[in-house]
Amino acid sequence: MKQLFENKEMVLMEAAIVEQLRRASDIELHDTLLNAPLIYDRKGQQALIKLYQDYIDIAKKANLPFIMCTPTWRASYERVYSSDLNHSINIDAAQFMREIRSLPHNSQSNIKIGGMIGCKNDCYLPNKALSASESEQFHSWQINQLSQGAVDFLIAETLPSVEEAVGIARAMENTGLPYFISFVIDRNGIVLDGTTLIDAVRRIDLLTQRNPLGYMVNCAYPTFLCAAHQPKELFSRLVGYQANASSLDHCDLDNAAHLKTEKVSEWGEAMLELHRRYGLSILGGCCGTGVEHLLYIVNN
Repeated sequence: MKQLFENKEMVLMEAAIVEQLRRASDIELHDTLLNAPLIYDRKGQQALIKLYQDYIDIAKKANLPFIMCTPTWRASYERVYSSDLNHSINIDAAQFMREIRSLPHNSQSNIKIGGMIGCKNDCYLPNKALSASESEQFHSWQINQLSQGAVDFLIAETLPSVEEAVGIARAMENTGLPYFISFVIDRNGIVLDGTTLIDAVRRIDLLTQRNPLGYMVNCAYPTFLCAAHQPKELFSRLVGYQANASSLDHCDLDNAAHLKTEKVSEWGEAMLELHRRYGLSILGGCCGTGVEHLLYIVNN
């Protein structure tokens, strides 16, 4: 994992998964676990495989490494145990992803699988976030389940609070696996709890013995980073970006009745600038993105 981005080679990451499924008329997401239970349903399995395979094929054609994550963003202990689904759902999701990777037409590809978690509560409301100690205790169960599922690395996405991220990082470092912490930021390049990205990085690096392999941003338009105004020190630790297709603020996106997107070319050029000028090597998509967004990145 470390070698994938240390030489600043481009690594392609998946684009939207949940949002794509939500717009599919024949797929029903679970009320609390979202797309995770689809691994047990034949139609759901087929929909997931098609999405991941479309993204994999783009990376294969471009001869780029590819990162995909388990569909477990909302499969926390609390949500899993309040459902009637298998308590091993995180382990099973990791196995499902390994089966996709092991398909004959993927066997020669450089594909890494990340075990994904999210924050406990609303990813846009930092005031609902856990403290560091609460976070470590709450998230450890899911993190350990994903580790048992033999993922290549762990990743926490769409984190609005540095304190909850600290607890997650501590739980992740205890597994021995490489891990990434990915924040959601506002249009001024600041974590939603008001912490600058560089201070967030410094705090987590200080409070963990085995630091994250790198930091990322997701669920924000690429220009939200305000990269030109960030300290150069940040880019020694910020390694990836999964960007929304829309430049609307999160509150506007959350309440939008219809999909909102900017031109793919505008999104793509902003992403490529983060790679070429600032050295971010892991590029992928979040809400509103799809095949066309990843294609723009690899073809330009």
